[in-house]
Amino acid sequence: MTPDALSAAILTAARAVFTERGLDSASLPDAVTVERPRNPEHGDYATNIALQIAKRAGVKPRDLAGWLAEALATTDGIKTTDVAGPGFLNITLEAAAQGELARTIVQAAETYGRTDTLDKKRINLEFVSANPTGPVHIGGVRWAAVGDTLARLLEAAGADVTREYYFNDHGAQIDRFAKSLLAAARSEPAPEDGYGGAYIAEIAAEVLRRRPDALESPDPQEVFRQIGVDLMFDEVKRSLHDFGVDFDVYFHENSLFESGAVERAVATLREHGHIFERDGAVWLRTTDFGDDKDRPIIKSNGEAAYIAGDAAYYLDKRARGFEVCIYMLGADHTGYVRRLKSLAACAGDDPNYNIEVLIGQLVNLVKDGQPVRMSKRAGTVVTMAELVDAIGVDASRYALARSSVNQSIDIDLNLWARRTNDNPVFYVQYVAARTANVTRNARDVGITLDETAFKPELLTHEYESALLGALAEFPRVIAGAAELREPHRVAHYLESLAATYHRWYDECRVIPKGDEEITDVNRTRLWLNVATRTVVANGLRLLGVTAPERM
Repeated sequence: MTPDALSAAILTAARAVFTERGLDSASLPDAVTVERPRNPEHGDYATNIALQIAKRAGVKPRDLAGWLAEALATTDGIKTTDVAGPGFLNITLEAAAQGELARTIVQAAETYGRTDTLDKKRINLEFVSANPTGPVHIGGVRWAAVGDTLARLLEAAGADVTREYYFNDHGAQIDRFAKSLLAAARSEPAPEDGYGGAYIAEIAAEVLRRRPDALESPDPQEVFRQIGVDLMFDEVKRSLHDFGVDFDVYFHENSLFESGAVERAVATLREHGHIFERDGAVWLRTTDFGDDKDRPIIKSNGEAAYIAGDAAYYLDKRARGFEVCIYMLGADHTGYVRRLKSLAACAGDDPNYNIEVLIGQLVNLVKDGQPVRMSKRAGTVVTMAELVDAIGVDASRYALARSSVNQSIDIDLNLWARRTNDNPVFYVQYVAARTANVTRNARDVGITLDETAFKPELLTHEYESALLGALAEFPRVIAGAAELREPHRVAHYLESLAATYHRWYDECRVIPKGDEEITDVNRTRLWLNVATRTVVANGLRLLGVTAPERM
């Protein structure tokens, strides 16, 4: 019996009690929350439904809890239901009902944990979106890991997700990049406001290889801009692909200005009554919706201000049919939260629903106790490629997705490169490998996943109950992590599950010792072992991390 099934059984019992006692069913919730008690002696699950609704129903919580306990006593799969404290219900499941979960998981395979809680909601998830003027730096790498994991989570919760990269190819940064390439091609120092690092010289050399006449062309800077930006962006896309991150849409900022989308956005905002003119400029009255100041959208010289592009881009996303637009921005974009939400409100949308802005904090790398400050190739930042070279893709993705984006994190390169249990990704991957090894060894002695020998009622050890309880939580972890936009919850769950599995492994043998007879207990435990590997593999897949069969 899964937590969701138990929740449904409690709600069914509550409806029956309310009907029998003549109570107002309007007091009943749509769903019942059940939790695993910290103390196993308090049963397998607990609920406070009686405490929540007793006052509205006009009865005492303990009386209502007692009636619910009596109603649940005849429910298949429930062994005992006890009333505790002021009205808590502690529920113990029949071993067979709880153990059946092992077969459910094995049969569900890769689909176990997936839900339909987001019901095909169309979500545009924009992340990384670094200017194509250099390799992806460590801050962008964090968004690559977290963003891709969040996309996988949202999909696992039933959403229709489009991964989008906003290609900033309009504005001064591209001009500075082109000037830097041109200077490198001429063996001149980089412009004062330009870009440095060995990659600039490498791209400049490749431009000259492709266009030997570039320096003699009528507009050399334009040649280096066109070819150089493409070369840089190709490298960015290649490095992201190697990191396990691919995008559905690469949206070009410049297209907003070439297509007239900016003008259309201003017209739309004017129709909604939030445009005004002052000092020769066109303004957006974002203070009506909580922004700290109104924003000029068209400058007095007739040029579009930066927020004009933001407005056009947001409205383009909504026009493409996206119900929710999620922006994942760096730590230096905190001020954009109110700005973008106010912009959405000015467009007539619900800023608390249609648009979300997540801010990721800084990442610091540490090696041998000292901070790693800069890249030899990029000149000023540590790049994705260098992090992967140091600890690998799996460790990089896990380390970056393991913490809340609201926290700055320090990544100890020595720790994450170790093949020891103090390395969190190794600790979890070791369970994936150990479960696979147990299955191989069991097969060698004739223990297989035999349906006829699966006896869930034999899984009575306290560590078996604990492991089954942990496995049962996986769908709720996915749903919660997706709803709260907190991928780190998956990593924390997997580490807790790994600890629970190791305790079970030490006490509950799948393969009997020596000449001991193989029994149905051993055969049934194999199902639990395979179920654990299934959940670990599914969880690691959400994080974009492999589940090895051997370490």
